[in-house]
Amino acid sequence: MVNQNPEQKARDQIDALLAKAGWVVQDKKKIDFSASSGIAVREYQTDVGPADYVLFVDKQAVGVIEAKPEVWGEKITTVEEQSQGYASATLKWVKNSKPLRFVYESTGIITRFTDGLDPHPRSREVFNFHRPETLAKWCRDPKSLRGRLQDFPVLLKNGLRDCQITAITNLEESFKQDKPRALIQMATGSGKTFTAITASYRLLREPVSANRILFLVDTKNLGEQAEQEFMSFVPNDDNRKFTELYTVQRLKNQYIAKDAQVCISTIQRMYSILKDEVLDESLEEQNPAEQFTKPKEPLPVVYNEKIPPEFFDVIIIDECHRSIYNLWRQVLEYFDAYLVGLTATPDNRTYGFFRKNVVSEYNHEKAVADGVNVGNEIFIIETEKTKQGGKIKAKQQVERRERTTRRKRWEQQDQDETYTAKQLDRDIVNPDQIRTVIRTFKDSLPSIFPGRQEVPKTLIFAKTDSHADDIIQIVREEFGESNQFCKKVTYRVANDKTDANGNVVEKGEDPKSVLAQFRNDYYPRIAVTVDMIATGTDVKPLECLLFMRDVKSKNYFEQMKGRGTRTLDKDNLQKVTPSAQSAKTHYVIVDAIGVTKSVKTASQPLITKPSVSFKDLAMGVMMGASDNDTVSSLAGRLARLDKQLDDKERARIAEKAGGTTLLTIVSELFNAIDGDRIEQKALEIVGQPVGTDPGDDARNQAQQQLVSEVANLFNGDLIELIDSIRRDKEQIIVHDDLDTVLKAEWEGETTENAKVLIQEFADYLQEQADKIDALTIYFYTPARRSEVTYPHIKALLEKLKQDRPKLAPLRIWQAYTHLDNYQGDNPLTELTALVALVRRVCGIDSKIKPFTNTVRKNFQDWIMKYHSSNSEKFNEQQMQWLQAIRDHIASSFHFERDDLDMTPFDAKGGLIGMYQQFGDKMDWVIEELNRELVA
Repeated sequence: MVNQNPEQKARDQIDALLAKAGWVVQDKKKIDFSASSGIAVREYQTDVGPADYVLFVDKQAVGVIEAKPEVWGEKITTVEEQSQGYASATLKWVKNSKPLRFVYESTGIITRFTDGLDPHPRSREVFNFHRPETLAKWCRDPKSLRGRLQDFPVLLKNGLRDCQITAITNLEESFKQDKPRALIQMATGSGKTFTAITASYRLLREPVSANRILFLVDTKNLGEQAEQEFMSFVPNDDNRKFTELYTVQRLKNQYIAKDAQVCISTIQRMYSILKDEVLDESLEEQNPAEQFTKPKEPLPVVYNEKIPPEFFDVIIIDECHRSIYNLWRQVLEYFDAYLVGLTATPDNRTYGFFRKNVVSEYNHEKAVADGVNVGNEIFIIETEKTKQGGKIKAKQQVERRERTTRRKRWEQQDQDETYTAKQLDRDIVNPDQIRTVIRTFKDSLPSIFPGRQEVPKTLIFAKTDSHADDIIQIVREEFGESNQFCKKVTYRVANDKTDANGNVVEKGEDPKSVLAQFRNDYYPRIAVTVDMIATGTDVKPLECLLFMRDVKSKNYFEQMKGRGTRTLDKDNLQKVTPSAQSAKTHYVIVDAIGVTKSVKTASQPLITKPSVSFKDLAMGVMMGASDNDTVSSLAGRLARLDKQLDDKERARIAEKAGGTTLLTIVSELFNAIDGDRIEQKALEIVGQPVGTDPGDDARNQAQQQLVSEVANLFNGDLIELIDSIRRDKEQIIVHDDLDTVLKAEWEGETTENAKVLIQEFADYLQEQADKIDALTIYFYTPARRSEVTYPHIKALLEKLKQDRPKLAPLRIWQAYTHLDNYQGDNPLTELTALVALVRRVCGIDSKIKPFTNTVRKNFQDWIMKYHSSNSEKFNEQQMQWLQAIRDHIASSFHFERDDLDMTPFDAKGGLIGMYQQFGDKMDWVIEELNRELVA
């Protein structure tokens, strides 16, 4: 008989929860310890009265449960003293001398748990009771996890940045204080993943000895990157790799290895594992925060005995500003684990979820100041069509093109048609607008990246796949380069591109291969993407971001900019960009769409969208959306599409759908939201006869089941095929409405940025004037600057790199060229750039100019002056010596007798050779040149 009063109902629910967790529930009069290792005995007698449940593991009493009716949920913590009283009582027949360690309070809806062995025992909410084998293991451990978290060893700091040391130290302090959630905010490129792996290593090693850690991501791409970083990580107190010390598994199916100590998983896959459902891999390729169509209610997570809530001790959530909301929050809250968030761009919801426990705040500005990141400068390209749109005149011949097959036809335009800037590259393609932007970008490169012999590694953000293809073709044409010069990067392994007849138009390429080439090889110089490397992908040599699409989300824009912030030393940069003269000092945003000026909104997952794409609707239904609006919209669009298909296209779709035709899918979708069918299914679910009321909960469940059955027909390949066929609609190609450049210049604020940078550089030199010999001479006794030697300048450069890496000489040089409107040659080396900058700061030069030019001009003046005042002029052999000394001073700043033993002077006879040419005037010549050429 079903219990009726509230407390009895609660006990029925608690009995069910215990059974799911592997406990055998028994009456106090029918105890049978042979039934299971975990026995929960109802109404067990103690010296203070009967406890609702006493838990026995291997015949040993280990804990108690205090049961309360569901209405006690809001005040469940008030019974902690009562439950602790039972735990401290003496049990009948047991005669326990110590309080029972594990204490639960539960209504069957809410369950709270306290471990008496914790340093500061504090109750916490858990999804379900812990399994008997879990409590048995905990009983064998001399300390609880929270006890062991007090025992972190001293952090060895070698190999760690200051920001990483701060994050790890504060995170471990948070663990010691038993704070369940912690947020690590670190700028893109500052080593968040490395920090997380270091923290994981310290959690897994003795004496903390955490059992298992989950590293949670939201795309397959990020999971693969994390796996590579775990595999290459070597701790600073052991010469073995992380994966030689601990077992790391990236989850690719439902199987989790028993001995896995670090599991890397997408949140989508972990959800499917908890639901015990097979996951379509296409769902791991897209960041779920960008999925507009979602179930209106979070889908329930149910208890899974293979992965109980205590399975992980710590969950590290990468890009946590995206992963913790809506559908996915319950995945995190299922586990009885500490939650550690990693993000560069938190928003208010992120702070709220992590309860404002921010253990690291390291933003982009701090990272740039520390030399961990590089800053950016903005170059604006503005064209007439980009800003205002254009017009197609009546009676002219226009080209119409299918988006994916690129099949073309020509027809006469019936009437005048005005198109807006927003229609560009979607409904209307104006190749000249794209060409104008690309050509202007190419022509501006010498001023954007002075002195470069090749195009810097550049990433172009496109609006759509069709737009990306147009850009790639035009880039290759305008730069006069081959296919390898510019490539597209996407999430999916690119299938061979075929036309309507199935003929291969372009061979597909693995995006991982393209990305590796872009990162490590000379080619491609330019990559075009719609979304693949917008976030979470490292390409350190990247120096230029060209935006040809707008971005409305503030967080997403920051993540996209983050692709350029990575630092890279000179040697590694020159491996892919040989003409780079220094380490990566900054990156440039080329704004060809107004992205840096458009209004940005907080990055919030959208619940509704005025116009949701077909692909989004289909993916949403596949993920579990079952509301009428979504299902009917999808069915309606598929029905319209079916009318436009030919037999060959219908056959391709049916093949991908396991033999089911598109019209059948449409019919089943409409049936799934048919009221009569829902009512019939609801009655089956509750087991009631026709004519009775099954209730709204049963109807909702029925609709979910019906839609789910149809959704099983969908998979990533089917959706991709339907979407590609659907997109084979025509675009109008405008050939006659030519574009013009309105603006191609550094963004206005760049002047202010240059002034700030120059001032910071000047302030640094002034601060160091008493400490560095070269600066002491230049600032206080400039007349002695001829005494400044190569070692002096070298020491200044090394000190500058160590103290202020962002004040790299070539970057300051660019700032001065901007302010001084300098159009000439660039310095040959960082050292000669530094001397020119010091002269500019000290006021010796009123405008920036290369030190080589200064030396050559002064040499010319000195020769003319000498020849005009002396009847004896230098002969040809002497002039060759003087020119060689001039070139040496231009590169090494000072000339001494000892330099005569070096190239090229040793080939001329060295000291003896020079003496033969100049005789007793040799030392006078050296002194004159040192003084006059650096004047």
